[in-house]
Amino acid sequence: MSKSKKNEFRPNDYVVYPAHGVGQIVNIEQQEIAGIELELFVISFEKDKMTLRVPTHKATDIGMRGLSSPDVINQAMKTLKGKAKVKRAMWSRRAQEYEQKINSGDLIAIAEVVRDLHRTDDQREQSYSERQLYEAALERLTREVAAAAGGDEVAAAKQVDDVLVSRAA
Repeated sequence: MSKSKKNEFRPNDYVVYPAHGVGQIVNIEQQEIAGIELELFVISFEKDKMTLRVPTHKATDIGMRGLSSPDVINQAMKTLKGKAKVKRAMWSRRAQEYEQKINSGDLIAIAEVVRDLHRTDDQREQSYSERQLYEAALERLTREVAAAAGGDEVAAAKQVDDVLVSRAA
């Protein structure tokens, strides 16, 4: 195990874990697992009431990253303004692609899902599974925008909503 990239994250840092979204590192602890001494990041996901332990030497390999830069957030907002790209594939195939984008941890990909699944009041009703995917993507996007801006999720949700509404107008 090389320790060259060791600890680019510190306690109290906000990080993005691909499958779960934004969490906060609350501690770095030593633990013996199967006879091997491991150093673990303890990440708390407040909203989900979940704690995750990730080996420090595996963090970057599994896609854990710091919060997006303002440039990436601006790019995600530009993506939201674009025209929805809905493929003519079967819903199950599209749903699978959306799920992969949401779990990739890539903010731009998540913004694409929000853009593609967003419905205005005058458009047809969303199916249950469409709405679930849309809400999951929207939540990931707003949480990261909020964490990068200092933590106000209501303001971040309004910012994202304003971009989506302006696109429809």
